[in-house]
Parts: sequence; structure tokens; C-alpha cells
Amino acid sequence: MELRQRAARQRGTSGLEYIEQLSSLIVLKRAHEQRQRPLNGQDVLGFDAWARLTSTERDHLIPVYEQILDLLAARPGTLGLLFRRAQNRIPDPALLHRLIVDVVDRYQWSAGDIGAVFEALLVRMSTDTKTGAGQYFTPRPLIEAIVQCVRPGIDDTVADPACGTGGFLIKAFDHLVDNFPSGVTAAQRKRLDQGAFFGTELVDATARLATTNLVLHGVTRADETHPCITVGDALARPPVRRATLVLTNPPFGRRSTSEEPYREDFWTLTTSRQLNFLQHIHSLLETDGRAAVVVPDSVLFEGGAGELIRRRLLAACDVHTLLRLPTGIFYAGGVKASVLFFDKPDPRPDGSPSTTRLWVYDLRSPHTATAKTMTQAGPDYGDFVSAYRPGRLRSERVETPRFRSFAVQELLARSGVNLDLQVAEPPPGPFALEEPEADLHRMAQEITAELGAALAEFAFLTEALRPYGVHADSPDREAER
Repeated sequence: MELRQRAARQRGTSGLEYIEQLSSLIVLKRAHEQRQRPLNGQDVLGFDAWARLTSTERDHLIPVYEQILDLLAARPGTLGLLFRRAQNRIPDPALLHRLIVDVVDRYQWSAGDIGAVFEALLVRMSTDTKTGAGQYFTPRPLIEAIVQCVRPGIDDTVADPACGTGGFLIKAFDHLVDNFPSGVTAAQRKRLDQGAFFGTELVDATARLATTNLVLHGVTRADETHPCITVGDALARPPVRRATLVLTNPPFGRRSTSEEPYREDFWTLTTSRQLNFLQHIHSLLETDGRAAVVVPDSVLFEGGAGELIRRRLLAACDVHTLLRLPTGIFYAGGVKASVLFFDKPDPRPDGSPSTTRLWVYDLRSPHTATAKTMTQAGPDYGDFVSAYRPGRLRSERVETPRFRSFAVQELLARSGVNLDLQVAEPPPGPFALEEPEADLHRMAQEITAELGAALAEFAFLTEALRPYGVHADSPDREAER
């Protein structure tokens, strides 16, 4: 497989494009397998596209393949999404023929565990730094730990408004299957089959990968009338349906001011995508819903809109847990990120904040990251999951050198409602010498974030005021003419 990927790159096809081509071919091969089953055969496509490809002479393969892609892209439902704007990016018919015959045709893609094969391909894709493909891929061990903590249940509706390749939805589905309760009603089963999992993805190619991934893992079927993935910008408008559980790793960074969404359901307007996603998740959650969201550390201390949103989030939601992640676990090295866990209860009658106590678990600081918390494969989240105590009262949690709680009054009293919290004091020794430098670094981060936020808001304000500037035409100027 690695040799074929290298050959594809030499012919101008990136690793991401290679996986895109594989996903389209896998769907065609899987439909062929379902059609050929001796019992309960299913004609998903209405014709045997795979047989047509494998019987076509190599020199005529590309136009036949492209005709099939165009035909299926026009189909409604999940099938149309699987081929939405799909293109053949392998211009060499010999290479395309080898991909069909030597790679895809060798596997039975209807097998129960074949989703793991596709996941392995996505892992390889995430290391393609030239295309930035890793931005669509959240490390699966982290997703598994988050899912273990929030424990998706039979009555949950699970959503990911920035679903990437579908990792959160798949792991939530797998957890539900592994812990499937007895006595499930027919109505509950029907809801699970028709809409218990849904997501949004901005990029067409990534949405195709996510949908293929969900199909191969059994979360959805290729012949579904209503696809569980929506292609579009989740921030563009208020949600049309809500979820009891939101799991997501939204994109980091800022948006162009020309694309800034106006949302009446938002607490404030900002150019920060991650801050807008926090507001969107609040709107997306049903009352008594819960969420776990990966955020860059700037969300914890950014000034301006960031402070306002943190203050409103602490008031409207029970922000109960923060996991500080080590650097280096995402595709872009050096990214500092955390995971926020919060619930959305009914407002308190006395108007007091819904948050009472925030528990912070530190997997990053040198004096808390030990051999127990780090392995060769990356962070070990087992101790965090144990400390989280899934399914048990948070009053049963116990503080440790890595796990500490902060009362909401203490959080609100901090300058700028800064949630970039120090969990444990460094022990005597070499770490004590490093703390002043760490403090200076943190201060520089805060200043940089506040300046960035101020510049972004100023740029937005400038654009908003442009029609009323000195160069704009006004009624008085028209009268002078």
C-alpha cells in the first residue's frame, strides 16, 4: 500500500486524494458485494458499477469511471453525498486499473471489521503534512477517552458540527453497540436507525470520507434517504435540530470578516471560529444535554469576546471538567489544546451560575506528565477517565496532584475570567527554576491573544462602518451634487 501511495504522489496525486479515490471505489465494490449476496441481496446502485469497471479495458477505464461518478453524484440521499463532487484524480489508467484490481478488489468491504482497515488508511492520511489532511483527524485514543467519560446512551442524539472524518460519531456508535441495554423498544431502535447520529462538514471531500467511514462502520447505510452528514457551514445559521450529546473538535483559527455569520442566538459576534463554535454548541444542545469539545488554549484566556463568552458559558452551562492536553498529539506540532466538558441544565431560579465547580486535569505540565501518563503511542488517558468517574456523581471525585477543582466564584473573580488554570504547584528542584519562564510565556500568550482579538474586532468594525465613512456617499453629499 505504501509503495502505491508513493507511486501516486510521484504522478501528482497526494495522500488525501489517494484516499478520496479509494473511498469512491470502496463504495462501488461494497455495493457489488451486497448485490451478489446469495441471501437477501440488495441492489444499492441500481446497476453493477464494479462489474462494469472490472470488465472495461484498461485504456478505456477513465471515461467509464468518470461517467459512473457523475451518474451517482446526481442521486439523492446518502448515495449522492458519497459521490458529491467526486472526481477522478488519477490520470494514469494503468495506476487506476492497479488500484481497482490489486487493492480494492482484494478485500470484502462488507465484512464486519473492514471499517478498521479504512480507519488505518485515514490515520496514514493524517500524517500528510503537505496537504494539511491531519486537521480533519482527531487522534482516536483521545476520542475513545472522551466517549468513555460521556457514555452515549440509548436515548441520546449525538451530533458533531465539525465532524471531519467522523471519528466522534463512530466511537459513540461503537460505545453504544458495546453497551447495548436489554429491553430496547421498537421505537428506540427505529430512532437509532434514523437520525440518532448526525454531523456537519464544510469540505466536500472530507464529507465523502466521513460518510464512507460511517457506512463501513455500520452507523448508516448507503441507501439512506436522509444522509446523516450535512455539507455546509455549521456556523452560518441556527441549528434546525438539536442533540442531547455534542462531541466535536472544531477548526482552530479566525474567519474572514466578509464571511462573518450574524446569529441572533449568539451571545456576541466575533471572528474567532472556536469561540463561535462554543456558542453554536450551546444552541445545538437540548436542555439537560451535555458536550465535550476540543478547544485551543486561547479560548481559555482570550480577551474581549472570549471573556464575555466564558462568563456566559459558566452562567448558562455547568462547565464541570477541563482536560489540559499535552502538546504534539495533533497534526500540527506545538498546538496547545484542552477539552471542555459541560452540561446545559435549566437556568437556576435565583439567577446564579449553572457552574458550581470546575475540575481541571493536567496532562501537560512537566511536573504532572509522568511515565504513567505518557506512552510511546502518546498520552495514556486511563488515569483521567478513572478520575472523571463516568456515570458517578462528581461529588465523589478526589483531588490529586494532577486533578484539582475550582469554585465558580474563584473563576469569575480571576482577571478576564481566565480559565488557563495552574493545577499543581511545582515540586522543589529543577522545575522551580523553570516556573518564572513558564509564567512569562503564559503572559506573552495572553498578551498575544488579546492583541489578536482586538485587531480582529477592529478589522470587523472597520468593515461594518465602511458605508458610513468619509468616502461613502451620504444624502447630504448627494444634495451637494
